[in-house]
Amino acid sequence: MYAREVSMQLKANTGPEFTRTIEKDVLPRLRKQTGFADELTFLNPNGTDAVAISLWDRKESADVYGRDTYPQVLKDLANVVVGTPEVQAYEVSNSTFHKIAAHN
Repeated sequence: MYAREVSMQLKANTGPEFTRTIEKDVLPRLRKQTGFADELTFLNPNGTDAVAISLWDRKESADVYGRDTYPQVLKDLANVVVGTPEVQAYEVSNSTFHKIAAHN
C-alpha cells in the first residue's frame, strides 16, 4: 500500500469551504481512480492548516493520479489554499484499518 500526504495552508475562515470542496469535488474524483483505497483529511482547529492523506494499492496508481488528476484537484482547491501544497509520498508500513503489518 502506498500513501500521498498533502499539507496545505488555508486562507482565513475557509475551513468549511475546504471541507465542502473535499466532499463534493475531490472525493468523487478520487473514487474514480484505479487503485484508490481511502482518503483521510485533517483540519487543524485553528482552521488554517490541513493535511490530506490518500491511500493507494500501489505506487504506480498514486503516480497516475498525481500526474493526471491532481492538477484538477489543485484547481478545485484554489479558492481556499494559500500557496502550493506540499506533497510527500510514503510506503505504508502499518495500518490497523487496512490490516497491514510491517515488512521484516
